[in-house]
Amino acid sequence: MSKEEEVVEAHPQGEAQTARNQPAESVSSLDTFAGKVHVKWAPEATVRSLGLMPFFIEFLKTSGLFDKWVEDCPLHYSSGNAPAKRDVLGTLVLSVLAGHWRYAHINAIRADGINPELLGMSGVASEDSVRRGMKAMDEAASGPYFKAQQRWIGRM
Repeated sequence: MSKEEEVVEAHPQGEAQTARNQPAESVSSLDTFAGKVHVKWAPEATVRSLGLMPFFIEFLKTSGLFDKWVEDCPLHYSSGNAPAKRDVLGTLVLSVLAGHWRYAHINAIRADGINPELLGMSGVASEDSVRRGMKAMDEAASGPYFKAQQRWIGRM
């Protein structure tokens, strides 16, 4: 037996064998703000931009980071018609994670009926509501607030 044949036999392709033994679909149970959800993986399915969001939402819930972020935010409304603070901040999170960088891009996630509920929101806020909410924050309070958030955002 030549040395080349010995190397081939000593290092068989193990990855290819284990891939055949794995189930075609698997189910993961996640704890979100909407309760337990089951995510089913289908290898032949197409991938969407926010398809892994339930896993990130589970992280935000388990760590308590999102609740603390919403609670500490210096956004306060006096009108009964104003959207909930959680909806405004959650809309920002979903929009940024979808790759948006302008308020106008928020309209692209307005029809998302799954992720806002998993984040504990009653719905996606409009781009105007988010813009007015950010503009209405007291500058003296919002500066230190957002700087303090860089500690945990920078770790992700």
